[in-house]
This record gives sequence, structure tokens and C-alpha cells, in this order.
Amino acid sequence: MPHLHRRTSTSLLILAAVAFLSQPAHAVIVRGTVTTPFGAPLGNARVQLVQGKGVVAFAMTQMDGTYEIRSTAAGRFVLLTAAAPYTPSIGQDFYGGRTAVVTRNIVMQFSTVTPQTTVISSGIPTTTQQIPAGITLIPQSALTTQVGIANDLRQSPGTNVVQTGQTGGPIALYVRGGAADANKVLIDGVPATNIGGYFNYSPVSTIALTGPELYRGANSALQGTGAEAAIVNLGTTRGNALRSMLNYTGDGGNFSTYRNEVIVSGAFKPLDYLAAASRFDTSNALPLDRYHTTNGVANIGYSILTNTTARFTLRATDSATGLPSAHDIYGISSSGKQSDQDIYSGFTVENVLAGNWHNLASYGITRKREQVEQFSPTGEPVTTIINSTPQTTYYGNPITLRGANGYTATGQAAFILPTYDNVSNRDELYYQTNYTFPWRIATLFSFQYENERGRLLTPAANQQVNRTNYLYTLQIQGDIIHRVFYSLGGAIEQNQLVGITGTPRIGLTYDAVRPGQHPFHGTLLRANVATGVQEPSLTAQLTSLSTLLQQTGNASYNIAPITAERSRTYDMGVDQNILNQKLILKAGYFHNQFNHQLEFIAANGLEHYFNIPASIAAQLPPASLNSLAYRAQGLEAELHYQPLNHLFLRGGYTYLASLVEQSFSSDAVTPDTNPNLPGIPIGALSPLVGSRPFRRPPNTGFFAVQYTANRFSAAIKGALSGSGDDSTFQLNNDLNGGNTLLLPNRNLDFGYAKLDLNVVFKATNNITLFTQLDNLLSQQHIGPIGYPGLPFTIRAGLKIRIGGN
Repeated sequence: MPHLHRRTSTSLLILAAVAFLSQPAHAVIVRGTVTTPFGAPLGNARVQLVQGKGVVAFAMTQMDGTYEIRSTAAGRFVLLTAAAPYTPSIGQDFYGGRTAVVTRNIVMQFSTVTPQTTVISSGIPTTTQQIPAGITLIPQSALTTQVGIANDLRQSPGTNVVQTGQTGGPIALYVRGGAADANKVLIDGVPATNIGGYFNYSPVSTIALTGPELYRGANSALQGTGAEAAIVNLGTTRGNALRSMLNYTGDGGNFSTYRNEVIVSGAFKPLDYLAAASRFDTSNALPLDRYHTTNGVANIGYSILTNTTARFTLRATDSATGLPSAHDIYGISSSGKQSDQDIYSGFTVENVLAGNWHNLASYGITRKREQVEQFSPTGEPVTTIINSTPQTTYYGNPITLRGANGYTATGQAAFILPTYDNVSNRDELYYQTNYTFPWRIATLFSFQYENERGRLLTPAANQQVNRTNYLYTLQIQGDIIHRVFYSLGGAIEQNQLVGITGTPRIGLTYDAVRPGQHPFHGTLLRANVATGVQEPSLTAQLTSLSTLLQQTGNASYNIAPITAERSRTYDMGVDQNILNQKLILKAGYFHNQFNHQLEFIAANGLEHYFNIPASIAAQLPPASLNSLAYRAQGLEAELHYQPLNHLFLRGGYTYLASLVEQSFSSDAVTPDTNPNLPGIPIGALSPLVGSRPFRRPPNTGFFAVQYTANRFSAAIKGALSGSGDDSTFQLNNDLNGGNTLLLPNRNLDFGYAKLDLNVVFKATNNITLFTQLDNLLSQQHIGPIGYPGLPFTIRAGLKIRIGGN
């Protein structure tokens, strides 16, 4: 028996040793699939695993596009992929432990080293070639010399960027005829607009900002309230240097302008980090119009487990600007100030299981406060007696105002100087799960809980609102033989104020002719139908007609409460490769219908449309109601051309035909007139039925010429616009309480050609010199009538890098 026991023990030891020796050594395993932009597997592609400055391992893809790389070294890696005729691909860095199995799918592109993918279309990473709607991805390199993003938002078809005033003045974005508050804005995935959709792009800094993404079209099927006309996605860059790196940017220019930025970033094992701070100051070209802004940014990521990461992001802005008002209307600057304090922050946990099941949970906050205050009165005081009480009104200097349509008005305008404190806070809890089935069918389900809190403080009242909202979305996308790409989905949203809304969407992309080396080989056809909703703003809720009637004891008129604004969009287009992926034409048609839009109704509208007696109507302030409807249709064209390796040309044009179909505003009931311009109806506060909505010019365009070499780059960019409809908004506001300062709406705003130039020179590996020249033609009528734009400006500075790879 002892002998048998010894033989058995020896056999077990031998088996254990064999089992141990047969196990693979500890190694990080990186696997995935390499595909073309159309999802077709790409065989014989070389995938290299890079750590630091060297290649630690590589693999060739199988004919089904799959690859697997093993390395005994742990740490942070980057994948470098090459496959003719595509441009080599540089992936996002990641961390891999000694026993980690990391999934990284790679999409090759013809003309860029970074994947042209986005998630704002369906929530699932999708290449731009498969997306059925219009989308613009602005490269991060375009922001190198910029302070804000307004100039680059103009470099897209279908957009009109309007800045009211000079640097620091509010910036609004109109997309394909939609209103300025019809766009969903996301910052690191966190909804960033005020309650009701308003967003001021002026305080947005380019510090540590990735290239903005602009989705042109409604998409409330994915994003819920806010995505009536477009989606703007902004993100924060990540640290990826294996050694800590400090980047400093400093520049100065005319109008007492200066900027300082510091970014500290890096990566250590499973941790990547970035922290940044900046300050920008300028005096502008008008008196009492100084502007400054400070920014704080953080982005910290940690790989908890294999294919599981946690990330914290923060962007905080504190800005203040003078309020000189409409200087060309008053002839002098008013003395006021607008302050904005904005915080956007989120915490996200993300996991990918087996390469095809993705889960994401996040918590985000938005904290926004806007304060407008007036200082000492400006202008000429005029005292009148109203109800036995003396009241003093201040008037500007005598002026003559000329519109782009050739009409002029002469007189003195009373200053309209509001004072308020507006707070818009939001807490959001979001969960998303998406799974890719065989035959490349991907599904997504998401749930969002949202709590919104708003406050409007004025000298007359302190009003607050609270809303709790829920959003459920379902998306499906896939392809048929890598030629037909489909995407459909829908959302059901329960908003505490407006109730339940549903928003479907469907899109198709057809790869009619595959890209090739011959002329005109490469034709993509797109079609998209979508719906959008927008919840009412804080002001609209507080001034709702039904609410005001109830508060005054007149609920018997049975006016329905305000509801969500709605949109329906149709667009179709073609992407045509003309010459070997070096000359590409994109063209499209869109038709947008905006219904149930909110507007203010005065006493004459209440009498005319609802038979409310004048004695009651006169007691009510202007009331909000979903009575405005308009349509916007047009054509977009965009051309990309790279005649030389270092030269890139780009241009675009948009024709917009917009029309107000219905309005109950006071202007629609009884249009105003200027007694000096008899017989011309004028919409003093809103556009007339049958005319164009304000600030949507029918003709806009852009172009860019960029030269890039190893140490030197230069670019000249242009934003072009024809004249558009607008108003001076001087209703009963001249020295005698009349309308002599109103001008006809048609083509009131001037067209412009804004030309900008930037030059960048890399003096050493660590020092870069640059200059930015804006508005080379010094055009003064880039903004709305009455607000002179900033003339020619120049900034010059340097960038210093210390540390890093």
C-alpha cells in the first residue's frame, strides 16, 4: 500500500506540473475587429501594439477582420493600424494589466488618422459614412489658436451664428431655420442648456476641448427634449502622456486682450488625468464693454477592471461682461453688467463585455446662474407725470439708424435695461445598455431620470419651478451586406409640465457605388425622417396664458396649458467622391416643420382670438402660448478638396427658405408702422405671418484654405452671410413714445464676409509660436442691427510644453 500511495502521489505531481507548465504566461491580450468605414471586415491589416516609443507586439488580421495580440508587458498602450489604401489609424490609448483581455475594434478611414465615429446619432459608435443625417466633426486642431468656438461653428453647412455685441456678448446658434433654443447641447455627455433650451456659446472656452460635433436635424428619439433642430456635442480631452506634461499657452493682442492657460495631464498605469485653468480678458472696442472669463477643467479616468472604466469630468466657467446695449441705436453705451457662473460635471462607469455588450451608467449635474444688473443711469433724463407720480426715463443721443434694406430712422431711443437673476439647475441619472447581435444588428435601450430646478428673480418677484422628468429610448441599427445601413428608434418622455410625448426617427444610408481609384467611384445616398420636442422655458411657464388667467380669477375661458414645442424634419442627401477621395462633394435637401412654438400674446391678441374682454386682457402681462408655426426648407452643399498633400480646401453654401405660417402675436393682429414710412407693416417684436423668421438669412456660406507642413501651418477661413430679417424692437420707444425708430423687417440685418487668418510655427519640440487675426476686413455689421461687431483684432503668443512623452 505505501508503494501504491507513493506512485499515486508521484503521478498527481507530474500531472500538476504538466498542467502548470501548459498554462500561458501572464500576458495582456488585445483583440478586436478591423473594418472599413462601411463595416466590412478588413483582412491582412497590420495592427501594432505600441508602448512608449516602441512596438511590443503586432498581428495581421484574418480575412474576417479579427486579430489578437499578446504581450507580457503591462501598462498603457496605443494601437497603430495600417492597411492600404487607407490612412494609418492611431487609436485611443488604454491600460492593460498582465491578465487583461481588452477589446478594441478599429475603423479605417481614407483621409484621417483618427476614427471618424460619433455616438450622437444613435447612441452607438457609428462612422460618419453610415449616419443618415448631416453631421460636422470639427477637428481639435482647428481650435489651436481660438479662444471660443463661434468661428468654427460657422464652418458648417446649415448654421447661422449670431453674436449680439462684441467679445463676451451672447452667442446664439440657428441650425436649418430652427430657433436658437432648439438645439440640444451636451458637455461631456451632460445636458448643458437652460431649462427650455437656451444656451449661450460665448463663455465656452477651447481649453482642453475636443473638436465639437454638430448633428444637423431633430433627434429627440435619442436625446429627448431639446433636440428640435440640432445637437451640439462638446467634450474634454484626456491625459495620455506616460510622463506628466505641462502645457502653457499665453497670448496678447489689441483692445487690451490677453490670455493665459495651463494644462497638466498624464497617465500612470490604470489612471489618466487632466487638470486645466485659464483666464481671458479684453476691453473690446466700445466703452463700458470689458469682458473676462476664467475656466477650470478636470478629466480623470481609471480602469477599474478589464474593459471597465470610471471617469469624472468637470468644466466650470465664471465670466462677466459689460452691457453697452445696442450702441448704434442709443449712440452711447449703457452702464451694466452680465455675469455667468456655469458648472457641468459628470461621473460615468462604463463596461464592455465580450466585445459586443456595452453598459454605461452616469450621474451628471448642471449648475447655471446668469445675473444682469444696471449701474448708474446713462443718457438724457426726461421726467413725465403718470398717475400723479413723476417717472424718469433716460434716452440715448440723437442718432440716424440705417438698415441693410436702405431704410433709415432718426431719433432718440429710451433705454430698455432689465435687471434679473436667473438660475437653472439640473441633476441627471442615465443608464444605457446596447448589444450587437450576429449579422451586425445593434440594439440600445436607455433610461434617464432628470430633476430640474429654476428660479427667476426680478425687482418685482421671486419665482421658482421644479420639474421631474423621465425618458425611455429604444434604438436599432444595422446593415445589409455592408451596403444598406438602417437606423430607427423612438423615445417616450414624461415631462412634469407638458406630460407624455413620443418621438420616432428612421434613417437609411445606401452605399450605391463603392469608393475606388477611378473618378466618381464612391456614392453615398442618405435619407432621414425625425421628430423633436422642446420643453417650455422657465419664463414661458411663469407667463403661461392659462396660468395668468387662473391667477386673476378668469379660468372660465378654458385656455389649454402650454405644452411642448414640436418639430418634424425630413432630409436627404448624397456624398459623391469625385477624384480618388481627394475631391468630395456633399449635397442635400432638408424640410423642417416647427409647430406649437411658444410666443407672447398681448392684449389685442387675447381680444381678437379668444374674445377676452379688453378690461381683462389689459390686466395681463404678455402671455406665452403655443400658437406659432413656421417651416424652413433649403439646400446644403459642401466641397472638400486636397490637391496637394499639405494643402486642404473646404467650402460650403446653404440656401434657406423659411416662412411664418401662423402667429397670434400682437404684430400678427395689428402690424405696427413707422409714421415716417407709411404703408409698410412692421413686426416690432415678432415676424409677421407670411414673412421670414428673424435672424435666419436665406444665403450663408463658408470656406477654408489650410496649409500644413511639419513645422508650419497657416489657414484662412471665411464666414459669409447675406442680409436677413430682423427688428429694431423699438416699439413705442422714441422720445415721444412713438414708433419712429422702427424699420421694415425685410433684409434689415446686413450681410457680411468675415475673414480670419491663423499662422502656427513650431520653433522647437517644446515651443510653438502662433498668431490669430480675426475680421481682416474689419466689418462692423456681423451682428444684429444696432450692435456693432468687433473690428479687426490680432493676437500673438506661444505654447510651451514641459515633460510628456
